[in-house]
Amino acid sequence: MLQQNTTASGQYAINSVQLNLVTFVDVYNTNVHQTLEGNVFMMDNCNESRGQGTPHLQTVCKQGQILNWIIYAMDAGKRPDGTFPPSVKINNIVMVNESGSDVASDQIFRELRIIGGPDKIRSKYTSVFYYWAGALLGDAPVGVYKYRFILEVGTEDPSKKNYFNLNTPSL
Repeated sequence: MLQQNTTASGQYAINSVQLNLVTFVDVYNTNVHQTLEGNVFMMDNCNESRGQGTPHLQTVCKQGQILNWIIYAMDAGKRPDGTFPPSVKINNIVMVNESGSDVASDQIFRELRIIGGPDKIRSKYTSVFYYWAGALLGDAPVGVYKYRFILEVGTEDPSKKNYFNLNTPSL
């Protein structure tokens, strides 16, 4: 839920606290059952947010705030043979309309993009860490904004990836 970021006098307040929205994905079960249902857990570092530990996270944030979407595979530890299990990354974040069916036309971010190394440097002996970051507009209208994660889930076959949409979180 996007809240107004002003002082008691009505002046715009600078918000230096960045919000981290962390998503954990059970990659193995997602691939076996071909669904994110029961395999995604989200949380953030805002005490006021709702739906912590579920895929229905509603992050409370303020105008002008920086948001960092971080994603982890639940079983990401190095295997005895030195390789890493399949990972997950956010392929895209799309703001959607109230019903969640269409892409929203209103911009609420100054910049929303992926941060992380290119796939070309990925090897089975290197763990992967990608995240997305965005700066909310200082004058974005107060309200609830739904978004869609498009997740790329790796498989044991490095040439094959599965893609899933998660339509349940919001700001």
